[in-house]
Amino acid sequence: MAGQQFQYDDSGNTFFYFLTSFVGLIVIPATYYFWPRDQNAEQLRLKSLRRVHGRCLWYRLRLMKSQQSIIPTLKKAGLLFGWLVFILLAYKVSKLDREYQEYNPYEVLNLDPEASLSEIKKQYHVLSLKYHPDRGGDEATFMRIAKAYAALTNPQSRANWINYGNPDGPGATSFGIALPAWIVDQKNSMLVLLVYGLAFMVILPVVVGTWWYRSIRYSGDQILINTTQLFMHFMYKTPNMNMKRLTMVLTAAFEFDPRSNKEATIRPTDNIVVPQLIRELGNINVKKKEPPFCYPYSLKARVLVLAHLARMDVSEELEEDQRFVTRKSPALLQEMINVGCQLTMMANSRGGFHAPRLVTIENCMKLTQMIVQGLQESKSPLLQLPHFEEEHLRFCISKKYKVRTLQDLVSLKDSDRRSMLRFLGEEKYDEVMAVLGSLPHITMDTKLQVLDDEDSNNITAGSIVTVTVTLTRKRMVEVFEKEQESSPCPGEETGNAEEAQGDANKAKTKVWQNKNKGAKKTAKSKKKKLTKKKATPAPIKAKQANGNVAGNEVAAGASAAAPKEEDDDASDRASESDEGEANKDSGSEREEDSDKQSDKQSDTEADEIAGDDEEEWEALQQSIQRRERALLETKSKVTHPVYSLYFPEEKQEWWWLYIADRRDQTLVSMPYHVCTLKDTEEVELKFPAPSKTGNYQYSVILRSDSYMGLDLIKPLKLEVHEAKAILDHPQWDIPDTEDEDEEPEESDGIEDSEEEDEDND
Repeated sequence: MAGQQFQYDDSGNTFFYFLTSFVGLIVIPATYYFWPRDQNAEQLRLKSLRRVHGRCLWYRLRLMKSQQSIIPTLKKAGLLFGWLVFILLAYKVSKLDREYQEYNPYEVLNLDPEASLSEIKKQYHVLSLKYHPDRGGDEATFMRIAKAYAALTNPQSRANWINYGNPDGPGATSFGIALPAWIVDQKNSMLVLLVYGLAFMVILPVVVGTWWYRSIRYSGDQILINTTQLFMHFMYKTPNMNMKRLTMVLTAAFEFDPRSNKEATIRPTDNIVVPQLIRELGNINVKKKEPPFCYPYSLKARVLVLAHLARMDVSEELEEDQRFVTRKSPALLQEMINVGCQLTMMANSRGGFHAPRLVTIENCMKLTQMIVQGLQESKSPLLQLPHFEEEHLRFCISKKYKVRTLQDLVSLKDSDRRSMLRFLGEEKYDEVMAVLGSLPHITMDTKLQVLDDEDSNNITAGSIVTVTVTLTRKRMVEVFEKEQESSPCPGEETGNAEEAQGDANKAKTKVWQNKNKGAKKTAKSKKKKLTKKKATPAPIKAKQANGNVAGNEVAAGASAAAPKEEDDDASDRASESDEGEANKDSGSEREEDSDKQSDKQSDTEADEIAGDDEEEWEALQQSIQRRERALLETKSKVTHPVYSLYFPEEKQEWWWLYIADRRDQTLVSMPYHVCTLKDTEEVELKFPAPSKTGNYQYSVILRSDSYMGLDLIKPLKLEVHEAKAILDHPQWDIPDTEDEDEEPEESDGIEDSEEEDEDND
């Protein structure tokens, strides 16, 4: 059996192959993931957003960051250096000599593989005269020539060459290790052991341990576990939480504590600047001694959030800290909503404590909108637009326009809107209209059904109800265009403006007059009907009062009507006899027609049932395919950039969708965070139907996490019926005959055993 030989790479050729592969495995993926994206594309994107978002804080910070940052340059330099090393190693490997070549005696003797034996001997004679050591030739070359000659002339050597590739027969298997020999040299043993011990016993455990202890402190949403526990404690303690209390709980998060998060900072100047802000803000519960609200980091974060909502200017020292707090707040509020949903599910399943009220969860959503827009809850949504200040709102809320929301501003005519916003110049007005046109306009359609049920439209007690909500997003500018298309053109109007207004007023009065006339007519007709109904018994009273006169009139009428009635009776009898004969003749035909009609009706009913079954089956298949696509597809969360004047980071439009019982202030379905709404999105909300039958009034609510005043509420009526009785399946019906057949056998056995006992006695 052939032996095995392990040898280190003395020449270093194998080590270069290993090193080239190792560097390639690092450089190629690193280039894909870390190469800076095209800066021109980012600049073009920012340029396209400049008209609408040019005044936003995040836009200005992004421009400054792209101009001042040298990180992309460093990334490019590092990756280019790696590629340079990789190319040099590849070039070095390509120039290495081939050490492992297949042995070919014909190549050694410089012969053609089809050479004859005489040609082989002749060539060997020529080469031996040239390379024989006695004639001054190279001994090693002569040994290779002799070995090749033996491999081609000696039968045993030729067989070994054909079978094993070596004239000497099978040799030892050698394995080359891609490490240079100096690594295992005895002189360098201590140095190598020191490097190995430092790398695998110190550096690697420290890196892995640091990563592990840092990662276990955070949840999947990169929120500190301690913060989640803090939110759960206070939401369990205070189920009904107002906005003031909610702000205190938010700013008590451990993300703002320098001991838990290195990004948070406490500066020495905070002892001077923060009290000044507290005096300007007023009452913010500074004397609250409940921990952690009384801690310095919590108080500072609360002051910065309230100053942000009041749009107050802060010092340069606190400006960076304020941006950090506002940047972290939306994710923390989303975690608070998740905690509230978890407590609600626990309360519904286990009981024993009060779930957070609906107002608490909705306040979390409202506070997110307020922080993104930098507005207080009581402020007008119009202040989200550029160039709008508090003193300008009096033009909007005047009796002439009564504009209080963004929707009211959109619904105005262009001339009225321009007249109302006369305090703005042309450029500012165009900017306001560009921003207003970019805001979202959402339409919401709902469909109520019970999936995986025979009658999907019948909601029974305890069934799982599925509400399919289709959201469609459009821009406000499309609403402008529709209004302009529906409004009449100026060329079509005739007359002066005053005449047109007069005509409109006349038309309006005529319409209202017509409506009143119609109402009067209906009232008069009702009165007439009532008088007619009441007047019917009057002749009887007249007969009784007038005596003979009325009786004579009635008698004359009766005598005059008698011959007419006799003629009518005779004609009716004749027609009845004719109809009876016709009915006798066509009786069989009618029976056939009735049979055909009944068959047709049964066929149509069967077709309708089959059609309903097919529709339900198609709907079920579509829902299954929709779920599979939702599981397989990973949609991008980049939707539309939010217009926010005071938020320090670019934010995308996201929404919350849920079903609530506003009368009981409870959640019916957990809020679904819609993060992929670009144009249209279909969302399924599921919840168990109430256990009691009756009519229920719920609300499907869509709330923005970025804009104030754009929420949608749609009523949802639910009619719950009793659940159908469970029918026994035929396979579980055991016929009585089997029991009867089994009973005699058992009784016979008992009787036989009794007879045997008597015999034994």
